[in-house]
Amino acid sequence: MGRRWTSVALRVFLAVLTRTFFQPDEFFQALEVAHHAVFGYGHLTWEWLAQVPIRSPSFPMIYAPIYWLLKITRLDNTFLLVLLPKVLTGCLASITDVAVYDLANLVLGPRYADVAIFLSWTSFFHSLSLVRSLSNSVETSLTTLALCHWLKYSDSASQVLQDEDIALRSSELVTALLYAGLATMFRPTNAVVWIFMLGCLIWQIRSRYSLFARTMVVTVWFGNLVGGILFCVDSMYYGKVTISPLNFLITNLSSVSSFYGSNPWHYYLTQALPILCTTSLPFVLHGFYTSWRSPAHPHLRTLAMLVLWTTAVYSMTAHKEWRFIHPLLPILHVFAAKSLVDLYTQHVKDDNRPDEGRSLAVRQRHRTLLLLSVPASLYVMLLHGRAQVSVVTHLRKRADVRSVGFLMPCHSTPWQSHLHRQDLEGHMWALGCEPPLRGEDITTYRDQTRVFFDAPAAYLRDRFPRRVNTTFPPAPRATTPPGQAPIVWQHTWPSHLVFFGALLDEDGVEALLTEKGYRPTRRFRNGWEEDEKRRGDVRLWEWNELEFQKRFVNA
Repeated sequence: MGRRWTSVALRVFLAVLTRTFFQPDEFFQALEVAHHAVFGYGHLTWEWLAQVPIRSPSFPMIYAPIYWLLKITRLDNTFLLVLLPKVLTGCLASITDVAVYDLANLVLGPRYADVAIFLSWTSFFHSLSLVRSLSNSVETSLTTLALCHWLKYSDSASQVLQDEDIALRSSELVTALLYAGLATMFRPTNAVVWIFMLGCLIWQIRSRYSLFARTMVVTVWFGNLVGGILFCVDSMYYGKVTISPLNFLITNLSSVSSFYGSNPWHYYLTQALPILCTTSLPFVLHGFYTSWRSPAHPHLRTLAMLVLWTTAVYSMTAHKEWRFIHPLLPILHVFAAKSLVDLYTQHVKDDNRPDEGRSLAVRQRHRTLLLLSVPASLYVMLLHGRAQVSVVTHLRKRADVRSVGFLMPCHSTPWQSHLHRQDLEGHMWALGCEPPLRGEDITTYRDQTRVFFDAPAAYLRDRFPRRVNTTFPPAPRATTPPGQAPIVWQHTWPSHLVFFGALLDEDGVEALLTEKGYRPTRRFRNGWEEDEKRRGDVRLWEWNELEFQKRFVNA
């Protein structure tokens, strides 16, 4: 089986194998949006409902055909609802593996390419993030693919050829712009990569006027095409004139960008890059250093400067996450491959033994070090955050569930894209975390999640009725609509409550829930958790009439 099909099989297998929760965006900025568009119900976050929406439906809609097909075939209530989006995500993830092989082969040669794809297959961060429905994951695949074609066109432009001959190879530029345009549609911040690469290309061909003009015409035409398509898609989805990248930029220039956390300027250097590279980090640094000093591989120097440029630009923003620089990881794997193969070659030379030409030119001790990341990969795919997904899967099967309240930090579990129960629409609520969209002081603004966890028992006493209404009606004011002034949240007691076990350690919470007639019914085991509010596994409690009557009589 060739590398292409091996990559597809591996990524689909890992996507289907994954049972855990990593980031809310893998559900609420992708699957949930597509589910809502096709089935007409689900939860849309503030980014989609604000007066000035900042998200484009272009990425979530790649999952819409799957939901539409399941809907018309009436298979949406089967396991396929969860399985098929995973299969699509795995197929898209495999593009990264194939593209990093092509990139390394183009820049360094086939022996380095074999090592690069091995690094990609065994990457911890790819296992954690690439096979999830995150826009950064598809951005990573498209960016790597686009870079291959971009550098091929750059090679053509650097050769002493007639401009007419180069025009015959301009299809590489068109293909690169196509993939780069899609990546930028899905993640507008991907433009940072292509601003730099275009600048390098312009400098390279600055003295060849006809080639320069032809390149700029094609680039500007594609840029306008992508912008026009994005404008049409956004405006059709929202029913009004909408330019989501502009809205995103304006919103994130305000205090909203730091509402979900701010990080020091060195975050990507000291935290994100080590997490992305894990056991390959020493070889990434060594390969980066030798590539910077060597004039033999000009593309490597360009890629090195691209890594520095992108990291520097992203470091200027207040809110930072590991996955924001995920598109740089395949490039870093190319540097690691150079280091590993060069070290292997030097080792063979120093031992005065013939190079056996093994398919993977990596020393055994280095291979062992690299594979130390595999147990960690299995842990984050199978255990870390598993309970948040398991509880929703369990609720989907429970016909007796009439309403559910999630007393957890906002967006801690999947929603209707996994639950898929229209009978619970309007009868499920979760704590919100809408940002201060009306210009409130970010230092004093408190969202619903923060208000609840500041005093959980007081929240349950003051914002819930004294008695449980056994018809379990919808909550009147469970959350704050985006962009509106904070309301006095009011809830009704649901038939089932979902929360992390740490909540029971808060003074008065367990006693209050027991007094109302709730009792534990299931406990879903989780892995280690850094956030104190998310510890203690996930608990499912249900209201029990007999328990309530017993408490009422004893009272």
